[in-house]
Parts: sequence; structure tokens; C-alpha cells
Amino acid sequence: MNDPAHEEEFFRALATASGELRQAFAAQIGMSPQRLHLLMRLLWRGESTHSDLRQTLGIDAATVTRMVKEFEAEGLLTRRVDPANNRYTLTTLTPTGKRLARRLERDHHAYQHRLLDGITAEQTRTVLDVLGHIRANITTAKARP
Repeated sequence: MNDPAHEEEFFRALATASGELRQAFAAQIGMSPQRLHLLMRLLWRGESTHSDLRQTLGIDAATVTRMVKEFEAEGLLTRRVDPANNRYTLTTLTPTGKRLARRLERDHHAYQHRLLDGITAEQTRTVLDVLGHIRANITTAKARP
């Protein structure tokens, strides 16, 4: 790809699709992407500290605390002081929270399947190859002075 206009179009389309993809499922289910990611993080990794959630999700401590309190009020998770270090609060999904997160996970897989409707396995492999190459180039670019 040597034509600057095509390169610009490519990266604009990639960024637009990426942004839309991050927001679309959450919007469909009526939940913010941050809330969805917090639930999924707890489902996949289990009990976590607020600090771990903050770092993993890339959000500030106040936002984590607010979301955790909201989910707790909805009966979706519980909090407890870490017995090993009482400065930390541990958060885990309740059985109701696990059921919701598992349902959302299944719904997300079905949603992804619908998004790939009409796209061949070969096209998917090509996109994965291109994205892998771009990521490798990013790593190489970071290593250059």
C-alpha cells in the first residue's frame, strides 16, 4: 500500500469499524461498554481487587467504585475486605451476576456470528493476517529510536 490516499482511507475505515464494534453490542443490550467489560472480567478471572479492575479496564478508581456499588445494589456482585491485606477490597460476581454474565457472553457470541454473516473464512483469515502484520509493525516501530 504505497498510495497515501489509500493508506489514509484504510486506517480511517479500520478506526471507524473498531470504534463502532466496541460500542455496538453494549448499545444493543443497553449497557455501557465499561459495565459490560467489568462483568466479563469478573466472569473470566474471578474475584478481583478494585485496583486490578481499574488497571485491566483502563478506568479511574472512582468509576470502578461507582460501577461496583451499582452492581452490588443490583445484586450482581459482592464486595469484601481482602483478609490478606485489609487495604484492598475484593469483588466477585454473585450467582445472579454469573448467570447474567454468561447470558451476555452467549448473546455476544451470537452477535459476532451475525456480524460475520456473508464473510467467508478466507476473508476472515486475510483480515487476521493483515491485523497481525500491522501489530507486528507497531511492535517494530516502538523498538526503533
